[in-house]
Amino acid sequence: MPRRRPPARRTGPRPPLPDTRRVEPGSDGYDYEVKPVPASRAAKTYRCPGCDHEIKPGTAHVVVWPVDAGDVEDRRHWHTSCWANRRSPTRRWS
Repeated sequence: MPRRRPPARRTGPRPPLPDTRRVEPGSDGYDYEVKPVPASRAAKTYRCPGCDHEIKPGTAHVVVWPVDAGDVEDRRHWHTSCWANRRSPTRRWS
């Protein structure tokens, strides 16, 4: 008969993770909070404001909302690459 392992020790609850709030400037000069959504948590279809294409369920993306607005209606779902490559008024494109 195989030996049994001793039960795992319970050391108590883990400490909370540090605040990993990610704030980035938008192309309009305002600051936006950015939260990544992993593919396993993406359950609905959204329309990306960057490319106007659908973000299908199961696709990793980011949710972006203005820092000063706490309203749920201000959130926008972007493809990660569309948010990363958004145009900035200070950039010059050839």
